[in-house]
Amino acid sequence: MSTTRTATVRDRRARAFARHYLEMVVAMVVGMIALAPVWSWVLERIGVTELFSRPDLAALVMATDMTIAMSVWMRFRGHGWAPIAEMAAAMYLPFIILFVPLWAGLISATTLMVAGHLLMLVAMAGAMLLRVHEYTHAHHHTHHAA
Repeated sequence: MSTTRTATVRDRRARAFARHYLEMVVAMVVGMIALAPVWSWVLERIGVTELFSRPDLAALVMATDMTIAMSVWMRFRGHGWAPIAEMAAAMYLPFIILFVPLWAGLISATTLMVAGHLLMLVAMAGAMLLRVHEYTHAHHHTHHAA
């Protein structure tokens, strides 16, 4: 394979990887925007809106919103259940790890949210690197078998 062809293939794969990453980030933002009002409405109806005042629970709800939308998008794009589960873990693990210093009073709620989201982005990239092939080729809206 020529050097030019190798560089072209590498560039194409890098663009596909970046596109998959950005698509998932966009899906996560859509999930937060679309699902947050649903949670608020449901919690208001059952009279437990004070749950959102707890930063740990608010972080889990936000991670759930992002995970739902990202998982739907990944499945639509043809990803199998294993990569979807790995990406879902990347949504929750940073927050769960940060709960310990939050509960110990070592970090604030703001630090939990900011650091949790930043670490989530890193964890997503890590999950993607575990399956580079999964994220460096085009998916054609086909669904893989479980």
